[in-house]
Amino acid sequence: MTIENTSAIVAENPRKRKPDWLKAKVPGGIEYSKLRGLIDNRKLHTVCEEARCPNMGECWNSGTATFMILGDTCTRSCGFCAVKTGRPGYVDNDEPRRVGEAVGLMNLRHAVITSVNRDELYDGGARIFAETIHQIRGRVPNCRIEVLIPDFQGSEEALSIVLDAQPDILNHNTETVPRLYPAVRPQAQYARSLEVLDRAKRRGFVTKSGLMLGLGERLEEVIDTMSDLRAVECEVLTLGQYLQPSKEHLPVNRYVHPDEFALLKKKGMEMGFRYVESGPLVRSSYHAAEQL
Repeated sequence: MTIENTSAIVAENPRKRKPDWLKAKVPGGIEYSKLRGLIDNRKLHTVCEEARCPNMGECWNSGTATFMILGDTCTRSCGFCAVKTGRPGYVDNDEPRRVGEAVGLMNLRHAVITSVNRDELYDGGARIFAETIHQIRGRVPNCRIEVLIPDFQGSEEALSIVLDAQPDILNHNTETVPRLYPAVRPQAQYARSLEVLDRAKRRGFVTKSGLMLGLGERLEEVIDTMSDLRAVECEVLTLGQYLQPSKEHLPVNRYVHPDEFALLKKKGMEMGFRYVESGPLVRSSYHAAEQL
């Protein structure tokens, strides 16, 4: 399966009806409105909005959000992702200050920072990640900082720039099983993603990764991928249901039953993960504060 025939796959697979366990509340409420205004006023982006996260209402009403830095346009064309693809604009060097200010105003105890892929930059945007960490530390010293990073095309130097800024947790998602990479993550490499996690662990950082289920993977492939993550001593794992963002994206192969997510959580804990968040609506940042 390759990215070239993704459109054919989509055309042949009409959208499946969502089961009841995938229904999420419509965003709203006082805290949601406050956070919406704070983000809009500072011209910031959140992955909650850009990736159409089903938990946005719940998370925003609890006063938490995952900030997405380096703009809202990605240089990659992953088959699953709702974030738009194209030529990103300029690098906003003031963005880290505004994110730090927002985290301070929210008085967060756990902030998650992620980004689009910026493969056209010499460091993949690592410098902006590092400066964002510094800006948050300067305003909210006790806030734990989780970074959900791209693979930086395998650049150890770029990864070191982020790690030198001392985040509390290094998250990099493998997203799916190796067999499905050509369609799901055509510009990524499974081995490279494992290497990112391995390098961070060898430097003493807590590492985390996540998988989407329902793209056509087999149960034994998921367990094998979990084993690969444990082989590089990944400690925290998230497992959630893939939801098709639009008709142009990869179709849902199946909706995974909550019982299967429970089984995988049990299996993950037996493998030695310190924490496994597993369920239909789970996303990388879901309950992130509780995971440490």
